[in-house]
Amino acid sequence: MSGLVNWIDARFPLTKVWNEHLAEYYAPKNFNSWYFFGSLAMLVLVIQIVTGIFLTMHYKPDTALAFTSVEYIMRDVPGGWFIRYMHSTGASMFFIVVYLHMFRGLIYGSFKGPRELVWLIGMAIYLALMAEAFMGYLLPWGQMSFWGAQVIINLFNTIPYIGDVVSTTIRGDFVISDPTLNRFFAFHVIAVPLILVGLVFVHIVALHVVGSNNPDGVEIKKLKDENGIPLDGINFHPYYSVKDIMGVVVFLMVFFAILFFIPEGGGYFLEHANFEPANPLKTPPHIAPVWYFTPFYTVLRAVPDPWYGTLAMFSAIAVLFILPWLDKNPIKSIRYRNTAHKINIVFFAVFFLTLGYLGVMPVTDFFRELGTRATQIYFLFFLVTMAHSNPAKAKYILWFIGLFALVLFTDWLRWNDSFTGPQRHYFWVMLALPAIYLASTLLLPMFVSRCNAEKVVPERVTG
Repeated sequence: MSGLVNWIDARFPLTKVWNEHLAEYYAPKNFNSWYFFGSLAMLVLVIQIVTGIFLTMHYKPDTALAFTSVEYIMRDVPGGWFIRYMHSTGASMFFIVVYLHMFRGLIYGSFKGPRELVWLIGMAIYLALMAEAFMGYLLPWGQMSFWGAQVIINLFNTIPYIGDVVSTTIRGDFVISDPTLNRFFAFHVIAVPLILVGLVFVHIVALHVVGSNNPDGVEIKKLKDENGIPLDGINFHPYYSVKDIMGVVVFLMVFFAILFFIPEGGGYFLEHANFEPANPLKTPPHIAPVWYFTPFYTVLRAVPDPWYGTLAMFSAIAVLFILPWLDKNPIKSIRYRNTAHKINIVFFAVFFLTLGYLGVMPVTDFFRELGTRATQIYFLFFLVTMAHSNPAKAKYILWFIGLFALVLFTDWLRWNDSFTGPQRHYFWVMLALPAIYLASTLLLPMFVSRCNAEKVVPERVTG
C-alpha cells in the first residue's frame, strides 16, 4: 500500500493534500453542534449531484414530455420514486443546512477579518444555489413551476430600458416555452453545478488558509507551541471527521424520515399544484415560490412599485455581501457582545422566519402590512449592527432618531389616501413593531448600562 502511495505522490501531491486539509489541519478544539452544518452542506451537494445524474437519464426537457417523464420516473422506473424524492427533499434540506450554516457565521462573527473572503465566496455559493434551485424548479413543468417561473422572470421586465431584452433573453422566447425549458435544463444540469462545485472548492481552500473560526471568536494561530502547532487546535482528522459522522447519522435519520413519510413536506417541499401539468391558460389561485425563496418574495411584495420592489428584493440579498464592513466591532462571538446585540440577532432571526412564512401565505391587508414591517426590520438590522460596532462611543439616541425617521419616511412614501379602513388601522398599529425593535436595540443599552456592557474576550478558547 505504501508503495502505491509513494508512486502516486511522485506524480500527484496526494499525501500533501491529505495532510494540509485533513490530518494536519488544526481546527479549534471547542467546535460545537453549530459546526456540523458545513460538512452536512457538502453531503447534500453530493446527494443532489448523484440523484440528479440518475434523473437526467429518464427526464425529457420538452414541454410536451417533461411532466409525463417525471410521472414515468415516479411510476415506472425501478426506484425512480426514491431517487426523485431524494432530489426534491435534498433541495429543501440543502437550504435548511445552508441557512443554519450562515446563521452560525452571523452569531460567531465568522464573516469578520481575516475571513471576509471566505464569507464573500460563501455568499457566491448561496447565489449559485438559488440560481440552481430556481432553474430546477421549472423542470417538472407543473402548474406552480410554470407560474412561479413566470412571476420571477417577469420581474426583470421592471428594469428600466433593458427589462424586455433581459426577460426575453432568459426565456429564449417571448413566453415561457420549449427554449426556456431547454436552457434551464442545460444550466441546471451542467453550468451551475460546475460553478457550485468550483466555488465550494475555493471556499474550503480559502477557509484552510486563514483557519476556522470558533464559538469564542479567538484566533488559535496566535498561540503556538515550539513546533508551530496551535495550542488550542486539534487535528481535523480523526477528531472532527469522526465527530461529523454523528451529525451525518442524525441528519440522515431526519432526511429519510421526511423522504419516506412526508416527502411533500406538507406542500412546502413539493407544492400540491405541481402535481398538475403546466397550463398557461389556468392561473393558480395563489402563486408563491418554493419556501426557501419566500423571505425575499415577501420583500418584493412589501414595496408597491414593481421596479423598486425588485430592487428591494435583490438589495436584501446584496446587503449580506457587505456585512463584514458594516459590523466593525472587534469582538467576533455573540458570547462576548453586549445584550443589545443579542437582542438584535434574535429580532433578525424571528423576522426573517416571519418573512418566509408570509411569502407562502395569500395576500391580505394584515399580512401585507406585517410583511412591510418585517421588511423594514430586516434592513434596519444591518444599520443597527453598525451602531453596535462601538458600544462604548455609540450615540444611541441619534441612531434611534435617525432610523425611526427613516421608517417614517418610507411610510410617507407608501401612504395612499385610497387605503381602506382596515389598511389604515394595520398601518398605524404595526408601526409599533419597528418602534419596539429600535427601542430594544438602541434605547435599552442607553438607559440600562448592563445591556451595553461587553465581556472580556479570553486569549484562549474556553471549550
